[in-house]
Amino acid sequence: MLANGITLSLWLLLLLHISGTDSMKFSLFSESSRGVRLAGSKTSSEGRVEIYHDGTWGTVCDDGWDLAEAQVVCRQLRFLGAKSAVNGGTYGEGSGPIWLDEVNCNGTESDLSTCVFKDWAVTDCTHKEDAGVVCKSSDTDMNISDTGYMLDHSLALSEELGQVFDSGDGCDFQIVVQSTTGNKQLDGTLETVQTTICAHKMILSRFPLFNTSEENTISVHVSLSCQPYFTSFIRYIYTRKADVTFSSAQCLHQMASKFGVKQLMEDTGRLFSKFLPQDVTFHTPVSLYEYSVETGDFLLKENCLQYMAWNYQNLTQSPAWSHLSVKLLGALLSRSDLVVSDEYFLLVSLEEWISQRGNLISLESQADLLKLIRFPMIPAEKLYELQFNSTLYNAHQDVYGSNILKAFQFNVLLFSTLKNNPVFKKDEDDYQARIYTATPWAATIDRTINYGYDYRYNYRYTTSFSTPVHNSLIFKTNVIQWEANIFMSQSDCSNRGVRCESFPTARLTAQNSLRQYQSSIRFSNQLLLRCQGKYICQVQDFKNDLSHISTNGSQGLPYPCPDGQYDYQFVVIPNYI
Repeated sequence: MLANGITLSLWLLLLLHISGTDSMKFSLFSESSRGVRLAGSKTSSEGRVEIYHDGTWGTVCDDGWDLAEAQVVCRQLRFLGAKSAVNGGTYGEGSGPIWLDEVNCNGTESDLSTCVFKDWAVTDCTHKEDAGVVCKSSDTDMNISDTGYMLDHSLALSEELGQVFDSGDGCDFQIVVQSTTGNKQLDGTLETVQTTICAHKMILSRFPLFNTSEENTISVHVSLSCQPYFTSFIRYIYTRKADVTFSSAQCLHQMASKFGVKQLMEDTGRLFSKFLPQDVTFHTPVSLYEYSVETGDFLLKENCLQYMAWNYQNLTQSPAWSHLSVKLLGALLSRSDLVVSDEYFLLVSLEEWISQRGNLISLESQADLLKLIRFPMIPAEKLYELQFNSTLYNAHQDVYGSNILKAFQFNVLLFSTLKNNPVFKKDEDDYQARIYTATPWAATIDRTINYGYDYRYNYRYTTSFSTPVHNSLIFKTNVIQWEANIFMSQSDCSNRGVRCESFPTARLTAQNSLRQYQSSIRFSNQLLLRCQGKYICQVQDFKNDLSHISTNGSQGLPYPCPDGQYDYQFVVIPNYI
């Protein structure tokens, strides 16, 4: 009788449990049960679109917002369809994160989050661009108020399911967790350590690998270092909660990846962002990259590559540098968001890496890596010296010769002439500047330095610098004056006739006209946040000369910075259109 009572209780809990979400909600005519709602309007069938993700409501940017996206939202809210897609913060400005940007739907999806978009909370929008919709109301609607009422019992549910797991009452599924120690036994086999977990097959059945056995027992093999965390992993499936540390994160990620617990895998993957800057040896980013390639985790792979690309110069000075694989180094050299002093530094560091590895790297692999150097971006005065100073020139004369010729053509021919050359491909990476931080292309504002008070505009964080119009030697005497500012308050912005959405806000403006160059040159200027002078924790672009700076407490920095102690580096990046 007791067993039947426990089983009945478990069934009732399961009926309340929505797998894969952080919380469960009862709703009467409530949009929130479907992960989307409309706000900012007195009419229930129109309003600002808000998405529930990671325990927080946020908005959607109107970049690319059209009727197809509106159709998905309206059908997700169980309306007949969409009348129109509304742009530009018509229903007021939302708050919290901007979850989605550049959403692209076919119009047939059942959930907006299944459409194509950048990534969660990856955006350059402000809440002035919050998207909205006008939905078609059902003809059969009754004259009943459809005000939403919500009862949220998610916290109690999570705790109760945790108690069910901890007690083991009514458990009917044995998980035998096995690990080898590496020690040989008398019979020559490796010693095995195992532990047994009693769980409820009904709860685990959503995940196929737990549901493949007709028996009530399954054996799972994990590494010895991960075995202590397997119980926490199973408990997470019950409660959607887990305490994660640096030592447990990779184990939990491996288990989540193996058993298809997607949300845990994604969230532990994001946690790696917090751990990457802690390792100045760079062994952690490198090992996590190799692990992500093994497991096919694209998000983790990109996270590691991005951190190493932004902090490439630190990487070249680290113990991990000489042990990088050809594949990893090639992936880094292929990126345009590589932050280096200049392209010549990149070439020198690569030559040193190849020389250190010696015969371990084939001539073919050496040539493939050298071809990833963007020779046209090397300062012209350095190009001529390469044939005398390069340690690899004689071994790879064909690679150096053809690329130096291409670079000299880039530096002495007008763009109008260059683009008519069949060899020239304007979209080729060789002609695209990376993020160069050497003079004259960058300037830094350090908040710990007193720049003097500008009484004209009532703020102190400002600096000026000048750059050529373009990297090509032709433009060496065509100089642009730039002014860089950090606005810390609304009065700072108002004094310059600027409206700022948040603080601090960075601004980078040209002091002389760029109109004569607009047909051939585009500026993709970047703002770098360098944490405590040690590592770059954020790279972001400018929109209408402004860049609203992310902080640890807002939408979050890709790589957190303790106490927000960072300086600002403004980088000018011109490219031919």
